[in-house]
Amino acid sequence: MKRYRAITRYVRISPRKARLAAGLIRGLSVEKAELQLQYCGLRAGPLLKKTLRSAVANAETQGEMRREDLVVLEVRVDEGPRMKRIKPCRRGSSHPFMKRMSHFTIVVSER
Repeated sequence: MKRYRAITRYVRISPRKARLAAGLIRGLSVEKAELQLQYCGLRAGPLLKKTLRSAVANAETQGEMRREDLVVLEVRVDEGPRMKRIKPCRRGSSHPFMKRMSHFTIVVSER
């Protein structure tokens, strides 16, 4: 059973928030996964959907598989680099905060 994957790197969303949307599509067929991401209402939905479509396109072109036969095997959201920023606060001091990034990996295969 051949596996096809797509990776999207440096997505400007925190991994914790993206993992909520990733948990919705694990183990689903590609058709159901796309619908789930489209109507989930999370910001990570369209971002993961784009990566899922890329994985499906890889399977269709490289493996000559049909879209209806594909299943989402693995969805991984890893932490990327952090942009470190500071915010001014009282008495001339500052507080640091992080703008987090994510790396998405989606693996699809036949049933």
